[in-house]
Amino acid sequence: MKEVIESSKAPKAIGPYSQAIRSGNLIFCSGQIPLDYMSGRIVSEDVKDQAKQVLLNLVEVLKAAGASPQDVIKTTIFVKNMDDFAAVNEVYSAFFTPPYPARSTVEVSRLPRDVKVEIEAIASLKL
Repeated sequence: MKEVIESSKAPKAIGPYSQAIRSGNLIFCSGQIPLDYMSGRIVSEDVKDQAKQVLLNLVEVLKAAGASPQDVIKTTIFVKNMDDFAAVNEVYSAFFTPPYPARSTVEVSRLPRDVKVEIEAIASLKL
């Protein structure tokens, strides 16, 4: 059985998907991009600003599911340019504490709205 998770403090889905789905004790968060949830606009062209907004959006979706960054077990980071990896990693490290989630980082040719970074996550709730 699956339950839709929605946060009013994160951008609405811009396609036919949910912000997150809970199945049992697992939360599957869709990729977040650096949109301000109130204006719907990209926060900045700076990759650090974008990464921070992506993670703030992700935290709001996690909160709506009753979870936090400490419950995240796996993330996938999509970057438009691998040269931005160090900058994204610097921002990312401020949101997670040891033991860090497992993670993959992939360079992609294009992301929605031509943003520079997108992050998705899987979290596990204690039942």
